[in-house]
Order: sequence, then structure tokens, then C-alpha cells
Amino acid sequence: MGFVANIRRDVRFARGLFRLLKRIKPIQLDSDVLLCDDIEEAVDKFADHVALEDERRSLTFREFDAMANRFAHWAKSRGLRRGDVIALMMTNRVEYLAAWIGFSKVGVAAALINTNLSGQALGHCLSISGGFNIVADEDCWRQIEDARPHVPRDLMLWVLGMPEDQETSNRRGLDKPVRSGSSVRPARAAREGMTNRDTALFIYTSGTTGLPKAARIPHSRARTYMRAFAGATRSTPQDRVFNVLPLYHSTGGLVGVGAGLLNGARIIIRKKFSATTFWPDVKASKATMFVYIGELCRYLVNCAPNEDERAHKLRLAFGNGLRADVWPDFQSRFKIPEILEFYGSTEGNVSLFNFDGKQGAIGRVPSYLKSQINIRLVQFDVDTEQPVRGPDGLCRPVKVGEVGEAIGEIGNDIRHDFSGYADKAASQKKILTDVFKRGDRWFRTGDLMRQDAEGYFYFVDRTGDTFRWKGENVSTSEVEQVLMDAPGVSEAIVYGVPVPGQDGKAGMAALVVDGKFDAAAFAAHVESRLPPYAQPCFLRLIKAADTTGTFKYRKADLVADAFDPEKVAGVLYVRGGKAGYQKLTPATRAAILAGESRL
Repeated sequence: MGFVANIRRDVRFARGLFRLLKRIKPIQLDSDVLLCDDIEEAVDKFADHVALEDERRSLTFREFDAMANRFAHWAKSRGLRRGDVIALMMTNRVEYLAAWIGFSKVGVAAALINTNLSGQALGHCLSISGGFNIVADEDCWRQIEDARPHVPRDLMLWVLGMPEDQETSNRRGLDKPVRSGSSVRPARAAREGMTNRDTALFIYTSGTTGLPKAARIPHSRARTYMRAFAGATRSTPQDRVFNVLPLYHSTGGLVGVGAGLLNGARIIIRKKFSATTFWPDVKASKATMFVYIGELCRYLVNCAPNEDERAHKLRLAFGNGLRADVWPDFQSRFKIPEILEFYGSTEGNVSLFNFDGKQGAIGRVPSYLKSQINIRLVQFDVDTEQPVRGPDGLCRPVKVGEVGEAIGEIGNDIRHDFSGYADKAASQKKILTDVFKRGDRWFRTGDLMRQDAEGYFYFVDRTGDTFRWKGENVSTSEVEQVLMDAPGVSEAIVYGVPVPGQDGKAGMAALVVDGKFDAAAFAAHVESRLPPYAQPCFLRLIKAADTTGTFKYRKADLVADAFDPEKVAGVLYVRGGKAGYQKLTPATRAAILAGESRL
């Protein structure tokens, strides 16, 4: 890269970072200006602009605020107040955002429940939310009813779109109670005494076993997410942000919403992603931006050509997880002028931005900004799954080009604050002490990265046994617990295996079984206990599990064998067929490797 190109790149990066920092600068942890105040400021400024649009309706900022106020007054009428929690489980729709923003106006936090969960997993999320009241819609309420036996307290379920003849003593329709409420903003006294340290939301980690963790999102973090992307994306009232990501995730629900809403742009919400209708919908909606996860981009690249895929008005795609091998095809084929890739975790204090579009990079920290951006890489021991410490007991930073675990220093401001999880023990596990000096505290991301000489960061892998599939993190230890409860299974070893042309790693399990393996019974158990993305794609039967002296499973050889019949001595299965799992034949494997058969 030449001298002039370097200057242009640095200027582009500096401008992007300046826009971001300018928007988050007003946020102070002890301030009483909360997220709902930011929303109300946008409403007052852009009152008659369209704020939200879904498949059924559109709302101006004024109408959206009125709906949020009705939800707020309904919460007050239920006797809810500061510090209380309402669990929210809905498909993507304008009421979803109106509900939790309305609740925040009266100091009530919302626990955003993954709509893919059911049974024990869903029951666990409802239990740890701490909420007695559950708000759902016509698409989700039956899942909640099925999960009641897994919740150790009584629940009151409120449902949008429920006919009166389906109401019971603990399940009521919500449409009339909300519509009858006042559209006037609740007095700020309803949230008197609250600061940015108070909880706005609970957003759950991926529920691989039904035991996800609830990340606590204080107002400071929610505001930072939303304000940062309002600045980073340069959105205006003329922009239209296309959002098909689930609103219960931070990327879809905070990043994708804040990027437009705070600047007067229109947020176009769709219930779910569809590769076949994506481009026609983007074209018809006149979208100028859309928010992505990497898996979405890969799906689009693997689809057959669509006549509308270049006939759009998009100026920017922003999101995270766009793979280096997908990036150039995605950008050139679909004629995307600019891509803004970022890195961040829901609960953590480490974030990166790739403002200058370096393909494959998750962000950049130039040497002259090292002290201003909260990220360091430390040497990591794969065997012990812990950072490497020197003779002095302190951690060792990595050299340029070396892989290390990313960490962020914990401090008392918005860039360094670590709010953790609802579970204090889980929060403590993410804290690393005595890192570079005695007594310091750092957040462990659990992500392995490397940084090149120009300051660009590249994601390498997750530490431990967690792998990513279908855009979700899957914990192998948690899945193992579920599988060992399956009929006839005495031991289960779970790991991820790469599949050509697929984003992330497909789940595979090595099983020790008692007697004959019942594929149908195993599939039924898996389907009832795990969300689709956590269900193993491949199985292999083994006679015994190889363990270390500390009884940890040895997975290296299993991972190396993957689903290759030439390397695997026992029987192999693949997800599919009438029984749920079918024996893997050479022809089936060849089709998977060629991309002709999807997992």
C-alpha cells in the first residue's frame, strides 16, 4: 500500500472513530439520562417521520412513542416498578420494540427471550429472568405454556393477538389492556433515582442446552450500542435500515435499531431472514442499509442469482462475522459500496470497528491509538485453556502476528465497565486478575485473535470447546450433558468439525451406547432438548471414551477424523431421514462436501 493510500486509510478510520466517540461521549455511568430519554429525544426531533415498519404496519416516531407509552402505563397498572423484570418473547414486529422501550420508561427491565427455545431451555430462561409477567404474541405463547412445568413459580402470561375464548386465569389477551392505556409519556418520576448503572435489558447467551446465561445490559451499555452505530453508520432521516435479524439479539435489537432510530431513519423489520425474498424485499423497501451476521451473507452468496440482487439502493452493510472468504464475493456480486464489520460481545467491554473496509479484518487499532482502545491480546495455553503467565505471575502479551486471547480492562467508565451476567458466579469466571500488574482486573472475551503490523485484528477461534454454527455459539460441554441423558447413551463427546462451504463448524458427537443404537429415540430426545443449531449434525459410535488423567475427553483425534469413513472405524450417522439420523454413506458425504446437500 502506497503512502497516499495509507493516508487515506488512516483518515477514513479516524473519521469513523471520531463519529462514534462523539456520540457516546455524553454517556456517564452515574447520569440519570437513560436509554428511553435518547429515544424520546429522537421522537421529538423526528416526530412525523416513519420510524418503524414491519410486514403489517408502519409507525411514525410520534405513533411509536405513543405505543411505547401505552406499554409503560400498562406495566405501571400491574404494580410493576423500578427494578422489576418482564420477560418478552415475540417474533420481530413493531410492538416488540415499543414494549421494552415502554417498560424502560417506568424503570422496568425486559428479559429478551430467544424465540427458538422451548421446553427445559425456555423454562430455564424464564426462571432466571426473575419475572412473574410474561409478554408474548400469537406465534410464541404456546411455547411458554409448554415450558410452565420447568418454571418453579407461577407465571402470568399476556398475549398479543389472543382471542378471548383462549384466555384462562393465568393467560390473558394484551391488546385491549394496552390500547386502553394512556399515550402520554409517563412522568420521569417513575424512574426517579435510576442511573445508567441500572439494568435496561437481559439478553441471553445462546441456549445450547437450555442453560443459557442472562447478560445484564445496563442503560449505559444499551445506549452505547445504539449511539455508537448511529455515529458509525452516518445514518440520516433519508436512510432506511433493513433488519431481518432477531430483535432478541444485541446485533439485531440494539445495533440494527440504534443505527437508524436515533438519527431519524426508518427501520424496516422483517419477521425472519429468507434468502429467496431478501433481494426483492430490499429493492421494494428502498433500503439504503442493512445489518448482517456472517451466516446471512454466506447464505446469500450461495444462492442462485436473483434479478434484484444488484437493483437496490444500498450504500452500506454493517454487522459482524463476515468471513474473509465470503467478503469479496459478497461485496462484488451484490454491489455493496461499503461494509462496516465490527467485533463485540453482548456482555463484554471489548469492541473493534473496521472503518476502512479491510477484507477479513474485524477491526483495527493503530499503534497511536493503542492506549485509547480497550483491547489487549495475551498468550493462551490451549491445553490448560488459560492465559500464559511468566515467572512474575503476570500475563504475557503476544507479539505481532501471534494468536492470543482478547481481553479488556475493567474500570469505572462506559468503555471499561463490565456489567456481567445475572449469575454472579458466571460473571466472576469471565474476570482475569493480576494481568499486567498486581490487582488489575480484565474481562476475558474467550476469543482468540491475532493482530498484524498495520493494527488490523483477525478472529481466529473461540477458546475452550465452544464453536459457532448457524450464527449461534454452541457449548460442547452443555450439549454433552443433554446427550448423556438420551436413551441408551452412556457417554457423549461433542465437538465441532469444519464442513467445506459452511460458516462455522458443524456439531458432531461421539457416542458410547448401551446395546443397539436407536436413532429415532435419540433424534426425538435431541429435538426436545436442544434448539436446531445445537443439534449434532454428525454422530459416530465408539466403544470407549479416551480421557486424560484429569478425566477430560481427548478430542484432538476425533476432530481430525471428522466425518471421514476412511478414518472412522465405527458407524457414522448424519442428520436426516425418517428416523432423524441416517447412516452416512460415501455418496451422502460426497454430496455434503460438494455443497449439494445442506446441513
